[in-house]
Amino acid sequence: MPISRLGQRRQVVIPKDICEEIGIREGDFLEVVRVKNTVIIRPKKLVDAEDTLTPEEEAIVREGEAQIRRGEYVTLEQLEHDMERNTREKRRKTI
Repeated sequence: MPISRLGQRRQVVIPKDICEEIGIREGDFLEVVRVKNTVIIRPKKLVDAEDTLTPEEEAIVREGEAQIRRGEYVTLEQLEHDMERNTREKRRKTI
């Protein structure tokens, strides 16, 4: 069991292997709570309210992910090719 020491400014060093296991890095935010006589430290992701999705947007993203899992997608190359072909066909019709 790794042991850390409380530093001069109440800093605690979390062992490298534990940081790697839970995916935290220098500069990440951590939630620190006290439960009875125990300190619990949890990784915390802070998100700007403007960067969150509305329920409608979340539903669209979930449907898009489901389509990808079902193989219902086109590559960017295919999309660009189809768009270019449609543009050429429209030009022919207007001439």
